[in-house]
Amino acid sequence: MKKFLTLALALTTTIASAQTLRVGMAYDAGGKFDKSFNQSAYEGSLKATKNLGVKVNDFEPSDPSQIIQGIRSFANEGFDLTIGVGFANNASITQVAKENPDLYFGLIDDVSPQKNVASLVFAEQEGSYLVGYLAGMNSATGVVGFVGGMDIPLIHKFEAGYTAGVKAANPKARVIAQYVGTTPDAWNNPGKAKEIAASMRAKGADIIFAAAGGSGNGVIDYIKQTQCVKASGAVKFSSNNFAKVPKSAAYQKACAGNTRPMFFIGVDSNQNYLGDFDKNPATLNHGLTSMLKRVDNAVYSLISDVKSNRFKGGERRFGLKENGVGYAVDQYNRNLITNAQVVKLESIKARIIKGAIKVPSK
Repeated sequence: MKKFLTLALALTTTIASAQTLRVGMAYDAGGKFDKSFNQSAYEGSLKATKNLGVKVNDFEPSDPSQIIQGIRSFANEGFDLTIGVGFANNASITQVAKENPDLYFGLIDDVSPQKNVASLVFAEQEGSYLVGYLAGMNSATGVVGFVGGMDIPLIHKFEAGYTAGVKAANPKARVIAQYVGTTPDAWNNPGKAKEIAASMRAKGADIIFAAAGGSGNGVIDYIKQTQCVKASGAVKFSSNNFAKVPKSAAYQKACAGNTRPMFFIGVDSNQNYLGDFDKNPATLNHGLTSMLKRVDNAVYSLISDVKSNRFKGGERRFGLKENGVGYAVDQYNRNLITNAQVVKLESIKARIIKGAIKVPSK
């Protein structure tokens, strides 16, 4: 009887193990802890691990040529679902999916022609419009910046939406846009992004939206060093929206005289906390807001579909209506954004969802 129970227990354990959904995550350049795009995908997989009981394995290529090897290894081991995070994974996901028609695959930020691939894409321009509108309402100089990572159509959607939002809020505003580069290295060059931020500040930009992956950290570092824009012959102020927001002693020392605070707008994940330079949320934060690209929601939704035997290949689009994009308000930037501004943004959001506002994507 004892042997029988042991055998039965072992069999039950084997069956339970066999039923555990296995998910492979192949990350893009920058790695899963980039505090941005990849990390949002990672957080979605963590939520699935906790709530759905799935097992998730990661692959972070040190070189683009390794991508297909990592994806193929998941398929060779019979993983139920393999997700390629980022458009750079398209060729590899498509090839391996073609080789394994009985397995499921996911691709983020691009569309694969394979029927066993769920292609998860976003209406980045819609969320960018909202943060652009916020920038247009709050810029003291009427000049704002946009720093893109790799100069590709995907990031042009961020720029187009942002520019349209800025102009809608302030038709006289000027948007300066520049890209870090034209190769995948553009996602991991914070030094170059820092130089771009410096050039934009010299032209009067007091708010910079960075859609540049890991390179965006260079913009944040630059704003941490400078903290404010100073009046000059080329830089004039038309407003002072943050005069009553408490400032740190370090800020007051560095920005004495006729100055206005400088802000970044985060991207993909909520990066507001990165603007808390003095580790005190009660004082002025330099993250005005973040354009949320809910890769975490999309990843979790896809894993949930596979878990529930509801997988469907083809393109799935996540916009404002699907809670795929948005903007962040939290303890770090609540002092910066007034209730009236939130009401205005929510009204604009509703109009975009209804189609009353058409947001350009290029």
